Amino acid sequence: MNPRRPVRRGRLPLSLRRDPVAWERQRPTWREARPAVIAQALKRAQARPSGNWFVVGAIRDVRADRPLARTIAGREIVVWRDAAGRLVAGPGVCPHLGAPLRDSPVRCGTLVCHWHGLALSGGPFAGWEPLPAYDDGVLAWVRLDDVGGEPPLDAPVVPARPATARAVSAVYVGVGVCEPEDVVANRLDPWHGAWFHPYSFVDLTVVDSPAAAGRSGARTEAGADAGAEAEDEAAATREDGFVVDVSFRVAGRLVVPVRAVFTAPEPRTVVMHITEGEGQGSVVETHATPLGVDDRGRPRTAVVEAVVAASERPGFAVARRMQPLLRPLVRAAAGRLWRDDLAYAERRWQLRSTGRFPG
Repeated sequence: MNPRRPVRRGRLPLSLRRDPVAWERQRPTWREARPAVIAQALKRAQARPSGNWFVVGAIRDVRADRPLARTIAGREIVVWRDAAGRLVAGPGVCPHLGAPLRDSPVRCGTLVCHWHGLALSGGPFAGWEPLPAYDDGVLAWVRLDDVGGEPPLDAPVVPARPATARAVSAVYVGVGVCEPEDVVANRLDPWHGAWFHPYSFVDLTVVDSPAAAGRSGARTEAGADAGAEAEDEAAATREDGFVVDVSFRVAGRLVVPVRAVFTAPEPRTVVMHITEGEGQGSVVETHATPLGVDDRGRPRTAVVEAVVAASERPGFAVARRMQPLLRPLVRAAAGRLWRDDLAYAERRWQLRSTGRFPG
């Protein structure tokens, strides 16, 4: 594949690798993966505003009979829908005697404490105060101003993504012993993909990186429709954009070649937009949510990864109808990748915390 040519979509979604290279014979990427480039991209991401919004989890996990619960930066949070279907959020500790509201049921939009029956309909009551919540159609967010410490925003920074009505979406959640910056740094290192994940990625070339963009001002070819929108968003955060040509391995020599752009629109999010090739306009959003410390004082971070896939192929309508069957498969594939990538993030934190990180 010529990295300077557009990645074109063929008549079939799959391609055949003509000259496969063994894992140990692929081109080393360690010289290109300069620690300073990754560190500067991370620094720019951390400087962008989040408005104090944190991802709680998948909006599909907000059920009618129980709240979605998460501990964020040591604070217990519960999220549910009120009687009008509006997403509401607030502390997960009952203001009466401290019951864990995560274990309490929701009845007709009211969260009822299972210790003494204190009923919360979503508004301030008996010392319980709601928190700003946001439903973006795929993920549930909560705003914690005292945790984030930034000027608040009315809504989170949600990346451009395909309309949910014409997309297949799935959300994976994993937890690691690290900080959000370690997760973000992992995603801002695309050079490790074909080496660390050979079961998923082959023929990976970083076509453009922040250092190269800073020298030449080069821009990749814009896609059409959703791809163009994704490219525009990538251009808006061009300083930390990584343009990658890569093939997703399907089976044997069968692959799906694409061009992807990685950007960090806010401190705890990295987005991969497919700008050319199969699934143009699709996104993979990686969100890192700090949970707090474990019983050994080590930080824990949740990785919430949303895959929102779209395609203009006629057969994709069948895939949309099969979403209940596809979602577990997508989550399993993401889980396999994140078993490796969380090990990367955890190792990075371990070295940082002991003053041994070489980057």
